[in-house]
Amino acid sequence: MRETVYVGMSGGVDSSVTAALLLDAGYDVVGVYMKNWSKDLPGHHCTWEEDYQDAKKVATQLGIEFKMYDFENEYRQKVVDYMVAEYQAGRTPNPDIMCNQEIKFKLFLDTALEDGADYIATGHYARVKDGKLLVGIDKNKDQSYFLYRVNEEALKKTIMPIGEMEKPKVREIAKRLGLATAEKKDSQGICFVGKVGIKEFLETELGPQKPGQIIDQNGKVLGDHEGSLYYTIGQRHGLNVGGGLPYYVTGKDVKNNQVFVTTDISDKNLWNQTLTLSDLHWINEAPNSQSEYTIRTRYRADLVAVKSFKKEGDNYLIELKDEVRAITPGQSAVIYEKERVVGGGIVI
Repeated sequence: MRETVYVGMSGGVDSSVTAALLLDAGYDVVGVYMKNWSKDLPGHHCTWEEDYQDAKKVATQLGIEFKMYDFENEYRQKVVDYMVAEYQAGRTPNPDIMCNQEIKFKLFLDTALEDGADYIATGHYARVKDGKLLVGIDKNKDQSYFLYRVNEEALKKTIMPIGEMEKPKVREIAKRLGLATAEKKDSQGICFVGKVGIKEFLETELGPQKPGQIIDQNGKVLGDHEGSLYYTIGQRHGLNVGGGLPYYVTGKDVKNNQVFVTTDISDKNLWNQTLTLSDLHWINEAPNSQSEYTIRTRYRADLVAVKSFKKEGDNYLIELKDEVRAITPGQSAVIYEKERVVGGGIVI
C-alpha cells in the first residue's frame, strides 16, 4: 500500500516541484493550500487568491487531490500577535520562524495526520534525515535557519525533497514539466503577508507612532525618527539624518521613544563577542563541550565558531571566537554542528 504525503503548496515553484517529485517517487500526493492571511493592507493587495489558484492549477496538472486548510485565526494568534507584541517591547522578532514552529510543522502536520496523511512535505531548502535537520545543498537558498524550532518528532514525519538540489535545477524541473508556476518569482516579505514592509504592517496594526529623538554617540540630538519600534540594531537606511558619514542604529529606548546611532562602524555598541540566548530549543539534544559548533546570529549572517557555552538558569551565555556585528534582541541565533542544525534560541 502506497504512503500518503500532504504537500503544503503555497502557489510557488518550490512547493510545486516538491509535489511533482513526490508523485514521481511513488507516493499518493495531496496538495494543501494553507490560507493564513487574506487581508489587504493600505497600498498592498493580498495575493492569497492568486496563490491559491496557482497551487490549484499545478495540482490539476499533476492530477492530484487538492485541499485548502483555513488557519487564518490561528496564524493571527500565534504569529501576528506575537510579532506585534515583540516590536512593541522593543525587540526584533522573526515571524517566519514562529510560522514554521506553530503553523507549518504543528498545526498543518497535526491536521494532515488526522486527515489521513503518513507524512507532510514542504518546499524548504533544507534536508531531513532520521529526525535530524541538515542545511540545504544550495547554500545560497538554505532555509535551515528558519526551521530550528521544529521538533524531532515533526521532522520524522516531514519530507523536504528540494533540499537535495539547487534552485536552478528546481526551475528546470518545473519548466520541463510545464508547471504553471515555472516562471513565477519567489515571494518576499512577511510569511504569508506578501510584499508589505514591516513598517507599513505595524502602522496598520498599531496606528502611526509618535516621533522621537535620534541621538548620536556623543549625546547630540540629530533629529526625529518615525517611531522607535520601527528600527533595529545595525540599521543604516531610513534614518533621514543625512550628510557626511552614514549612521548606524546601536540601540533604542522604547519607553522614552529614543533611537541611538553612531557614525563609527567600530563602535563597541555595534559589536559583541558574547550573547545570551533565552527560550532555547534543541532539535535532538543540547550542545556539549566535546563538540565543535558554529552559530548564525541572523539569516544570511556568516557562521561564527563558538568558543564556549555556559548555562545560566534557563538561558545560555555563548562566547564566540570572533566579534559579530549587530546582535539584536528578539532575533534568533541558530547553532550548527557541521551541517546539522542543533537548535538555538532568542537573543536577549
